[in-house]
Amino acid sequence: MEDNSQLLDSVLLDGSRKIVVCKNDIDLSKKNVNTIFILGVEESRGSAGGRIGGAGFRRINKIGCYEITNGNIQKTFETENEDIISNFEVPLSAVAMDIGLSNGTPKVVQGVVDEELIKSYLSLIQ
Repeated sequence: MEDNSQLLDSVLLDGSRKIVVCKNDIDLSKKNVNTIFILGVEESRGSAGGRIGGAGFRRINKIGCYEITNGNIQKTFETENEDIISNFEVPLSAVAMDIGLSNGTPKVVQGVVDEELIKSYLSLIQ
């Protein structure tokens, strides 16, 4: 099994808007068991940061899933297919969330820890 620590770090640091949905708090330096979905957000004009009160809307244009098991990080799913993406619920409860990168550096992302939503997502890709 390939360890994709740097790949996951680079996805989290790439500067594009995203929503992170995970089963447990994220600290990649510890490589605790976790399932992480990263939803790439394409903002519309006037979306006011993608919030409900804005004039625009949030559209998910890419989804990736990473599994952390036995100290290894593996990308298990990725799609840009709109038909598949349309089945995923976008979490409206996403907030600023502290995570730890593989080198221990802290980072703040928009996201939510939601085990039930992870179960729902996994059922869509299996």
